[in-house]
This record gives sequence, structure tokens and C-alpha cells, in this order.
Amino acid sequence: MSRSEDLKALIAPMRAAMADFEGDRVRAVLDAVVAPDAVLKLCHPFGELIGPGALFERCYAPLLAAMPDLERRDMIVMAGTTPEGQEWVGTMGNYMGSFRAPFLDIPPTGHLAHMRFHEFYRIDAGKIVEMQAIWDIPELMMQAKAWPMAPQLGALICTPGPMSGDGLSVSGDGRAAMDHVVAMLTDLCRFPGNPDPDVMRLDHFWNPRMNWYGPAGIGTARGISGFRTWHQGPFLRGMPDRKLDAMGDLMSHWVGEGQYVCETGWPNMRLTLTGDGWMGIAPTGTEITLRSLDFWRLENGLIRENWVLVDILDAYRQVGIDVFARLREFNKARAPGAIPEADWRTA
Repeated sequence: MSRSEDLKALIAPMRAAMADFEGDRVRAVLDAVVAPDAVLKLCHPFGELIGPGALFERCYAPLLAAMPDLERRDMIVMAGTTPEGQEWVGTMGNYMGSFRAPFLDIPPTGHLAHMRFHEFYRIDAGKIVEMQAIWDIPELMMQAKAWPMAPQLGALICTPGPMSGDGLSVSGDGRAAMDHVVAMLTDLCRFPGNPDPDVMRLDHFWNPRMNWYGPAGIGTARGISGFRTWHQGPFLRGMPDRKLDAMGDLMSHWVGEGQYVCETGWPNMRLTLTGDGWMGIAPTGTEITLRSLDFWRLENGLIRENWVLVDILDAYRQVGIDVFARLREFNKARAPGAIPEADWRTA
């Protein structure tokens, strides 16, 4: 096996246990694959945890209580060695299940629900020693009709896997794909220092039928025009001074494999809220950092699909907005508690 396949094999038992999620089995597998002192960095409100026990009790046990038939559905699994010599595995997929009890005070729907995840694992000596992960918690809020902030501009969809259908069999030399994505991001940052939008050369890097799958709060966009209308334009008007990884204390970890590239950063962007604000947040002049965990798929030398998760809830936290407090206020007239499974034999 290649080193990439070795790394993927290390997390395969965890993925298999979570596909048909049973608490005791998942807890045992986490104890086996996650180092006791692993540093586990998760999106707000979970924060930084240490070791597999905390990961299970703080994150997975409440999610399983909310979705008793919980399942993990991976759609992309990549692995490799970063330019700095670290070994990482990147995964993208959905947690899905019948949403029957509250999760983080989000009221249940009684229906099948989906929550996208981007989870990256650093491997050392055969164990997960670091995790950087974002769960799209606002996506659950929106399905529950409980999102308490400004409406998103892009579309709300259950994010699909790669159009090519090969997200679970990614392989091959990814250096050319990574060079393409890094060049694309380099040209993006030429604007607005050079005020001509053409300096970003989007047509040079992106397929005209590209899909940009953003996090809930921003939403999904189709094509270069859709990307500029529903995400890039509002983002740059609100935070034109954005700085990307490799600047100061910002750092990303990059893996290229075949036609895929993935990146995780905790954080990897620094920006100041100015202009006309962003996502309904007023232009406070506050500098914030963003955690962005991304996957790209190339097709015929151009980016066809881009999966992006940003820790939106942490961005609100940094400007003093407690989304969960507002969620509770917004939904306090709704009946609390779990939704029992209905008896189909009764009317």
C-alpha cells in the first residue's frame, strides 16, 4: 500500500463504527485510534478538547442522543504528507439521522436531518494526535427553522459528494492540483490592492459550471457569477483586507492527491469587519480570524467543485454575538423536549 492508503486505513475503523453509530462501539474505537493526549480542536461551541473520552462525551454523545439512528456518511477521504512533513487525513461528509431531541438547544424536527462535517486528523506513530474539525451546526438550525441571525444569501442544500463519484477512492500525485489551487488563491489576494477585479483571473482557474459549497450562513453558489454574487462580493466588501495563511501566526496544512486538494487552518485568515459588514454583522472595525477547512476537485485542469466550511459561529463570538443565546430567545415559545416516534397505525 502507498503511504496515503496506510493513513486512510488508520481511521477506517472509526469511519466504519460511525456509519452505523452505536455508542459503546464508537467509544471503544476512539480509544483505540486517538492518542490519550491528542489535541482536538473543534468548532464553536465545543472548543479545544484533550483525548478521546472528552471528544465522545462532549460532542458525539449529545449528537447521538439527539439523533438515535445517527450515521456518518463520508464523501471525500484524502491523505498525504504536507510540505512541512506532517501526515494528515482530510474527510468530508454528512452526519445524518432522525432529529428527535434537542442538540445544543436546537429544537428537533422529527425528520431526517443532515449536518456537514469537515474533519482533519494529524497522524503520528499510528495514532490521531491532533484534530481540526468544523461541524455545520447552523445547517441544523436552518433545518429546524431556528436560525436566529441574518438570512443567508446562497442556497441551502444538502451538500453532495463529488460529481465524479470518486471521493472515497482518491489517489495519485496531487502536486499539479495543489499548485493550481495555490496559484488561484495567490491571484485572489491581488485584489483589492489592484482594484481591477480581472486581476483575480477567475476564468483561468475555475470551470464555468463550478459549484462552491459554502457553510450555512453563507450558502452554496453556482458558477463564477453565482460565486461573486452570493459570496465573494459581500465577503470582500465587508472585509477587503483579508490575509491568508503563512502570515504571522496563521498556518494551513495542505494535502494534494490526484485531482483533489484539501487545506485546514486553525486559523488561516485574518480580516477586519469594515465596509458594509458581513452576514448581517455591522462594520465594527473589529479584527477577527477565521478557521476555514476546504476541499477542491479539479476537472480538465480547472476547479469544478469547492467544499468550504468556515467556523461561522466562532466569527459571531469574536464580535460579541452569542448565537446560542439568541437561538434560545428566538425559540422559547416552542415546546421543549424530544419528539417520540409516531405509531403509524394511528391517525
